Amino acid sequence: MVVRVGLCMLQGARHAHIRSLQQASERSGIEIVICELRTESQLLKQHCDAYILPGGESTTLRRTGGDVKSGGSGILPALFSHLRESNSPVLGTCAGAILLCDPRDGGDPLLPASIDRNAYGRQTESFQDIVTVSLFDIAEFPGVFIRAPRFEQSSIRCESIALHNEEVVGIRYDSRMALTFHPELTEDSRFHIWLLQQASHSSE
Repeated sequence: MVVRVGLCMLQGARHAHIRSLQQASERSGIEIVICELRTESQLLKQHCDAYILPGGESTTLRRTGGDVKSGGSGILPALFSHLRESNSPVLGTCAGAILLCDPRDGGDPLLPASIDRNAYGRQTESFQDIVTVSLFDIAEFPGVFIRAPRFEQSSIRCESIALHNEEVVGIRYDSRMALTFHPELTEDSRFHIWLLQQASHSSE
């Protein structure tokens, strides 16, 4: 089986995600096709099995990918609607996590948690540290936090899968995952392997 991964190319470390997906494909043995998505029409034509919402600046992402009537490309409301209908696997990192928890398209959030953007402060407050991940046999993961958002801990109503100093920095709801850090900026592709496995299993 070939897994088709739709990657939103609006902003953020898009090419780093491509590299991580390629590594994940090699390490998992799951063949992939990466579909670069920028517009609603591209989303509708590609028929992808899984999706990635990269980081960036959430206000800019909402503007450039928002409703066509407001000057956006239309991809975000179309993607959110598709995810609600299909429950396709999706990984949102940093600003991508913000969009999944707070889509602002008139529909329900894709993940049941509230999130505070830029909660760690300015760019100079970015840091790297070990994250503990409950999904993996080797629990330690290199966490890269860049102007990271924060989940409001009391609001989380789904599985907590990643911790930094006992604070939840990664959540999962069925086949949807949101991380406040950037796994694509490391050499560790386990989160991308997880996404491919979710898509592969859901298509069996």
